[in-house]
Amino acid sequence: QVQLVESGGGLVQAGGSLNLSCVVSGGTFSDYAMAWFRQAPGKEREFLATISWNGNYADYIDSVKGRFTISRNNAKNTVYLRMNSLKPEDTAVYMCAADSSGIAKMFEYDYWGQGTQVTVSS
Repeated sequence: QVQLVESGGGLVQAGGSLNLSCVVSGGTFSDYAMAWFRQAPGKEREFLATISWNGNYADYIDSVKGRFTISRNNAKNTVYLRMNSLKPEDTAVYMCAADSSGIAKMFEYDYWGQGTQVTVSS
């Protein structure tokens, strides 16, 4: 059974930075494409960023492009999200996802973490 566990969420002031991590167990991490999503109260889940199995390709939605960076370390079975220049509208539960295809994409992920709360104060 594949398990994903996020960490690193918390409270940060607007303009600040935060680093999220997601550790994957129970599967072959180096085969998986990975992604980050978020969901704010009353909102639908929103795709943020994806990275290919070997880390050679990444993509982002426009609202976080240039502010957020997705990366991975296959030796540590971990995917990261570096968030800079945070805004109050970034407040949400952030969750990671894995897909066995290994292809970076914005949908059809197989496995999900429960998420970590990020709150950005004004």
